[in-house]
Amino acid sequence: MTDVPSARGAEVGRRIGVGLMYGLFRPRVLGAWRVPAVGPVILAVNHSHNVDGPMVMGVAPRPTHFLIKKEAFVGPLDPFLTGIGQLKVDRDTTDRTAISRALGVLEQGGVLGIFPEGTRGEGDFASLRAGLAYFAVRGGAPIVPVAVLGSSERPGRLIKALPPLRSRVDVVFGDPFDAGDGSGRRTRKALDEATERIQKQLTAHLENARRLTGR
Repeated sequence: MTDVPSARGAEVGRRIGVGLMYGLFRPRVLGAWRVPAVGPVILAVNHSHNVDGPMVMGVAPRPTHFLIKKEAFVGPLDPFLTGIGQLKVDRDTTDRTAISRALGVLEQGGVLGIFPEGTRGEGDFASLRAGLAYFAVRGGAPIVPVAVLGSSERPGRLIKALPPLRSRVDVVFGDPFDAGDGSGRRTRKALDEATERIQKQLTAHLENARRLTGR
């Protein structure tokens, strides 16, 4: 069994995230109570800005292990991200180590964070990769959709790579749902159908979150 990232490390990461995100910005968190208090869960987060991951880590009610592209693990960030329980993934290949470690997180009843769009974009869940369906069906974990709104509206004046300091960023958690059809099948067809179900749920959640927040 490949080493499963440290749950204690992820809790340290959550505390750092709390301090940073509430120190730099004004997060408004809606629906965090929807995240199941125990057991495996996948947070499916839209991705339009680099700050989205740290923001969710800081405001989620449970420590989260995010699948993060290997390009982010450079220099001192490598041991830091690994130390706070985050998962390095090579997006250009079938990264069996990352897959095994991510499934290990779910097997131990942890929270796995995934950007299902695979890369930063419009943050509208328009293009989903099949990975999310695979982890949900194989790991038997419900998916909680998470919409981060306001992080990419405008660049900060001091640091262009960040939203403006003290700006409001909304994080809206949706109702957990099962991606599979209950049969436990993991065939290509079953995963394609699960991806379609996931897409509908995530898109509906994002629309609802925008209505809710007025963004």
